[in-house]
Amino acid sequence: MIQIGLRAHDYGRLPLEQLADVLAAYNIDSIQLALTKALPSAPPPGSLSPGYARRIRKILEARNISIAVLGCYINPVHPDPAVRENMLRNFEEHLRFARDFGCPLVGTETGSCNPDCSWHPDTEKPATFSLFCSSLDRLLNTAEKCGAMVGIEPVADQHTVSSIKLMTKVIDCFRSPTLRVIYDPVNLIPGAGLNESQESFFARAFDALGDHIAAVHLKDFRMEEGKKKDGLPAGTGSLDYSALFKLLLPGKPGIDLLLENSVPATAHHTIAFLRETAAAVLGSSTKTN
Repeated sequence: MIQIGLRAHDYGRLPLEQLADVLAAYNIDSIQLALTKALPSAPPPGSLSPGYARRIRKILEARNISIAVLGCYINPVHPDPAVRENMLRNFEEHLRFARDFGCPLVGTETGSCNPDCSWHPDTEKPATFSLFCSSLDRLLNTAEKCGAMVGIEPVADQHTVSSIKLMTKVIDCFRSPTLRVIYDPVNLIPGAGLNESQESFFARAFDALGDHIAAVHLKDFRMEEGKKKDGLPAGTGSLDYSALFKLLLPGKPGIDLLLENSVPATAHHTIAFLRETAAAVLGSSTKTN
């Protein structure tokens, strides 16, 4: 009914077959795989090969798991040009081998003027947005040649693309079929919270970005003393999952729902919560129709 996945590195940095067995125990459909975060023997940048990618794909497919997002989270506006160049080359390498992994979507956030992607006052300046667009243009050109897609994940407050409006601006600037959105509703909620209902917030996101959303990250948040506390497992905070799923599930059937900030101790409970919520929403929709 729905496609639920996990971030592989949330379940240990383990040899591939061992990690695959751990993930398969959760009866999931897909994963987000960041090679160097999840696999201790991951080859260094510049060393990927079609055979390595196909081996990973084969081992996962034997356990009925696909790769939904090939994670290569870089800082496309890193202040050191040499470091930024190495990051862009690494991302391009992932794009070249993406289809060998069975996953054309390679994902990243949009970075900041701090090397660690934390908040910096210059990140919101037009010059930083221009630099990001220059980096993205290069990646999209590579993606088009490789039959791959670049997945962009906007993050409120601290990253170059920090809002629905700015993500829409990026889409309009490039109008590229290889540009996709990794939608994380919690990441798009500002640190000071929303000044509208969650239903309205979700609707704005889907109106603006829906055609480009290729994968979804799910976690939770709550407001404490006027500030957003995120990083909570889905279903343990204030996110209105029923309202989200009423838009998401009919509008993007079969899309990969990837849990973030889940841990082995709570993952089974979180997955059950998502399946039950989805069943209630879809059942209600069927009765209405």
